[in-house]
Amino acid sequence: MRVLGVDPGLTRCGVGVVDGSPGRPLSMVHVDVLRTPADEDLGRRLLAIAQGIEAAIEQFEPDVVVVERVFAQQNLRTVTGTAQASGLALVAASRQGIRVALHTPSEVKAAITGSGTADKAQVTAMVMRILKLTVRPTPADAADALALAICQIWRGSAVSRRDEALARAASARSSLTAAGARRMEDR
Repeated sequence: MRVLGVDPGLTRCGVGVVDGSPGRPLSMVHVDVLRTPADEDLGRRLLAIAQGIEAAIEQFEPDVVVVERVFAQQNLRTVTGTAQASGLALVAASRQGIRVALHTPSEVKAAITGSGTADKAQVTAMVMRILKLTVRPTPADAADALALAICQIWRGSAVSRRDEALARAASARSSLTAAGARRMEDR
């Protein structure tokens, strides 16, 4: 499985590609940070990020694109830029028919380090160990994008299977309810 992780941001947007499967060694394929100047026009910044994400999708042909789930922060400006960049990644993947997954920062930290409250240094150290990297991915946005991809490989397939099973169960319940209603009408 090839996963493209996106750590969304307007000034720095991390993009990391990891190959692997649960229970097998993982390998880093690519890591980059898309950057836009804070004083540039918002439309131009969003366009540059969109083009960078689209180029990564085209070049690396991921099976899944995973994006950090935007969560409420005290700084409205930061969360707005993060949400905008996140939306660009979701649209770029969807246009290509690629499955999209979302993980919260605490889910990623827990998957990578075993603690949902790990700091950035701990996440980066574990990303290096898991991917057998000799050079620290910098800035932290790069390591975070790789961590998202690792989390998806390790946890995403289990979550997808659970969601599919729940959907099948709901469909079966709906069918049983409809069949029961028809029997009641036939009486």
